[in-house]
Amino acid sequence: MTPHRTRNQTGRTDVGLPTVVISDPRPGHRIHEPVRFVVPAELDGDVWTATRPDGTTVLCQRLTEHTAPGETAFVAAVSFTGRTELVLTGPATSTAAGIRQLEAREEDAFVRLDTGYFDLELCTGTAQGTGSSKWGLRHFSTLAEGVDLLPSGNNAIGGFYGPFFTPENGLINPPEHAVVDIEVVERGPVLHHYRMHGVIPDGLLDELRGKSFTVDWMFTCGTPHFTRRYVVDDFQTVINGRSVTNLITVGDEFEGGRGELVFDRFESYDATTYRAGDPYAAELAAMVAETLETSQSRNPKFDEFKSLLTEDLESAHWDLYWRLFCSWENALDEPEIRERLARVRARAHALADHPDREWIITRDPVDVSATPHETAFPGPAAKTAEYHTGSGRTMVWWTEKPSGAFQIVQRPQSGWVNWGSNGENECPQLPTGVWIKTAYGQFSDWRAVADDLETPPEVRLA
Repeated sequence: MTPHRTRNQTGRTDVGLPTVVISDPRPGHRIHEPVRFVVPAELDGDVWTATRPDGTTVLCQRLTEHTAPGETAFVAAVSFTGRTELVLTGPATSTAAGIRQLEAREEDAFVRLDTGYFDLELCTGTAQGTGSSKWGLRHFSTLAEGVDLLPSGNNAIGGFYGPFFTPENGLINPPEHAVVDIEVVERGPVLHHYRMHGVIPDGLLDELRGKSFTVDWMFTCGTPHFTRRYVVDDFQTVINGRSVTNLITVGDEFEGGRGELVFDRFESYDATTYRAGDPYAAELAAMVAETLETSQSRNPKFDEFKSLLTEDLESAHWDLYWRLFCSWENALDEPEIRERLARVRARAHALADHPDREWIITRDPVDVSATPHETAFPGPAAKTAEYHTGSGRTMVWWTEKPSGAFQIVQRPQSGWVNWGSNGENECPQLPTGVWIKTAYGQFSDWRAVADDLETPPEVRLA
């Protein structure tokens, strides 16, 4: 195909640019699919327009991170079926149709975005040790539905927890115990790319001290999914009696209020293999009750937890269970934390693998709220989903490498829902550095959506 000649910002005919050919190896229609391409020319202007064969115009945002000397990298969000082409025509004169920034709701909000599909708020956290102090996405909805999956701001999508948030390490919670700095990598009408930088507070385990992390977040205009990646300093430790090397727990939380679930079913892409119930959570809750009754600790933090953890433990925020045993909180001294959590671990490890806890293999959706402790631990998968049977709302996850296990919670008593990449007893199972794509919306076939997340369009220059 003959290269098209393009005019630069001064109107002078400049370089001949190739046609960008986009082909979908999968059937179906792509909705504002992020497409990246590199042209062999240095072009001025942060945003360009491109035309399609039918004459419609697409915005192309110049990328700073992936542009090398002698070339220019772009990203566009393209809706198409099967195949389409883009021809760059010149710098854009208007970007009004792109991603917009909105007025934030949380005090620690870094940015609130209207992506053209999502309304979301990214927060830096405040390191106060509470649900409302977490970094991550603390508000999230689609523009079409208008239902915030995190209305209180006391939970978050996108935190990572294990192996730091484990009984072995004194339950250090990176999202609640750290403040992140956020770097703007790319920000324009097509793509917002943010990179969090944080340091994890030290816990009980020497090998997990002094660790830092980054989290990349990418949101594109009109796209029904977003992308992220977690990179943590190398580590090796033992959790749940197993060696853990560079594996983390990523946790996405949702809330519907007491008696309400935003998602009430879970499925893996193939048959779901899982065990029901969470002996560790039950043992931790029992230890909370024992500690409140028998501990000799007397300090303002302990007294605060004792006043908050009243009779209705089932409906209490999960934070109140574990924070009592968090070394960062100083409600108990380290020897008492170690001794009490060692007993919790010993009992939970034995109960987790008790012969009575059989593996269940099913191709039917799992009603997690009907299981003991409203918790299921599915086995390895790269494509998973949680959805609501009444409304049809569906969240789909694809991980570049499979997670070795998951913890799924759908608890009506508190309205708390969780998707976590960990096995039993908080054992992390997702390799660090892998890309995660998460789609949300009304999907008639979530497996087709997962396949689309896994298989991006093919892009070439002609």
